[in-house]
Amino acid sequence: MNAGAPRQSIRRRLIGLALLPLGVVLPLLLVTLVNWGSSFLDRLLVAKVGADLVSANSYYERVSAGIGTAVEGLAGSARLAARLDLPQSQLDHWLNSERQRLRLDFLLLLDRNACAHGRPKAPCLGDWPVVANALKDKAGTVNDVFSAEQLATIDPALAQRARLPLLPTRNAQPSQAAVEERGLVVHSAAPIHDAEGRLLGVLAGGVLLNGNLEFIDHLNEIVYPDDKLLDSVGTATLFLGDVRIATNVRLFEGERAIGTRVSQAVRDSVLGRGETWLARAFVVQDWYYSGYRPLLDSRGERVGMLYVGFLETPFVAAKKSAFVGIVALFALAMLIAAIFAVLWARRIFRPIERMHTTMNAIEAGHTEARVGPIDNADEIGELARHFDRLLERQQAQALALQRWGESLDGKVAQRTTELEEALANLRSTQGKLITNEKMAAIGQLTAGVAHEINNPIAVIQGNLELARELLGAQAKPVEPEFRLILDQVHRIRLIVTKLLQFARPQEYVGYLEPVNASQLIHDCLLLVGHLLRKGNISIEQEIGTNRLVTCNKNELQQVMINLLANAIQVMPDGGRLRLRAEEWDEADMPIGLRLSVADSGPGIPEAEREHLFEPFFTAHKPGGHGLGLWVSKSLVERYDGRITVDCPDSGGAVFTVWLRCEPLG
Repeated sequence: MNAGAPRQSIRRRLIGLALLPLGVVLPLLLVTLVNWGSSFLDRLLVAKVGADLVSANSYYERVSAGIGTAVEGLAGSARLAARLDLPQSQLDHWLNSERQRLRLDFLLLLDRNACAHGRPKAPCLGDWPVVANALKDKAGTVNDVFSAEQLATIDPALAQRARLPLLPTRNAQPSQAAVEERGLVVHSAAPIHDAEGRLLGVLAGGVLLNGNLEFIDHLNEIVYPDDKLLDSVGTATLFLGDVRIATNVRLFEGERAIGTRVSQAVRDSVLGRGETWLARAFVVQDWYYSGYRPLLDSRGERVGMLYVGFLETPFVAAKKSAFVGIVALFALAMLIAAIFAVLWARRIFRPIERMHTTMNAIEAGHTEARVGPIDNADEIGELARHFDRLLERQQAQALALQRWGESLDGKVAQRTTELEEALANLRSTQGKLITNEKMAAIGQLTAGVAHEINNPIAVIQGNLELARELLGAQAKPVEPEFRLILDQVHRIRLIVTKLLQFARPQEYVGYLEPVNASQLIHDCLLLVGHLLRKGNISIEQEIGTNRLVTCNKNELQQVMINLLANAIQVMPDGGRLRLRAEEWDEADMPIGLRLSVADSGPGIPEAEREHLFEPFFTAHKPGGHGLGLWVSKSLVERYDGRITVDCPDSGGAVFTVWLRCEPLG
């Protein structure tokens, strides 16, 4: 821990000195640039919405002036003077056609008492300042708020159109009102004179702004053409009080936000204090760069607002993109500068670091460790090269001693290996000689016994045949006894033959025939049935092949019965015996089949598996002679097969007999 501290200290100090200006100055510059850019963009957008509000207000004033010009022009026209004496129905029809031509929502002819001409039920409108001024021979156009009763008096359809249900709106001033029934009207009044200049009455006309979508959409098209806001959305709205009565702001796709209300902050500023709002504002459900100005009625009171604005989200995204770009640019610049700074500092601390690492490696036993080439031409580089020369001298001396020791160790190891190999060969040869001597003795003893038994058997069989011939018909009463004697003689011969086959299996090859695995397993289970019945052993069979193998069926039965008997004997308290027959293929070519005998016994230790197929080796069979597996292996190998054993982790042992369809020899 102490050895590593100086290296870390030098590296950190040098890198800190190199990176400190980059890590402090550039981030401060980045923060300053981002804040200034964001503030500058906000000022530009606020200036933009201020210019848009001026354009919208100019259009609104032009529309108001247009209404006044239309009414004033019609009031002073000869066409109106020529029709003043028409019957009331014809005059009303003509006024209606003129209203439609001038695109007004109402057009009224008032007498000198400000009452509607020819309409006795209509109230007088002398309380309208614009009408009162017209009676004083002064035309004018103003904004006014009409009550529902006033609108219904002029035209019931206007009262119906002005009625708007109020919708709940976030950030709006709390209100208990559910419906807005008033109407915001731009109306004009102009005096009517006869030919001598005497005042005959007043012509009044106007437009209801509630729900006037054509007006607001046209205003929006003028202020926000499609190609001026990129991905943002420009909007325009007319307010009666704080209620949107005409807007293209959307609540949902296709539905306008008519009946929603302005936020309380804007309401307090514009309607409360009469200020013009140029800033961000929450509009219905999104933030917009917004401009609001109050609308005054004929009495100078603030009765509504004109609004224009555009969606903030695209500009926020643009600012974020610009911020990311600037951060990426600064990060790249810092990275490049940091790389150069670290590389420069590395030329100082790297040689010291490498010398320190080399010393630690030498102490840990890595004598070949070196500082290596150093590009520095200063004192540090010269020190590193001198250090390597000292290490080379030390290693050369150490290698000379090591080679001397290794030479001695090699000679000792060589002699030891030769002795071990000689001892292993001697033991192997001794074991083989002992086995061969045992087998030779067994073979000689078995051959002698078989020869001595076969001679009296031949005498017995010959004399028995002679006795049957001599007795002739008299032998019939004892024919069963003769047949029994012959059977027992044949049995003795068979026992002798098997004894010789046991001693010298390679000299006794039986009759070869195609053998079916399924039938073989079935027959073997019948032959060991008495052993199975003694214990609680369950049988599982998996026959996965119909291939035939050419061999001696009795010999193969002998092999399988031996494996089954061994498996049963290792499960004295019961268990599971699983027999499987499956195809043996190699490189997609059919070779033969595999016969497996698996038990659920204790398994076979690794040390015993190497000697299982050696003669006279036995581990688990009380009274066994250790010849069963050896004979079985010899019988299987006669047909170019083999026997393998495996002990899976789940327990038990699995013996597998590998048999070719046709023996190679």
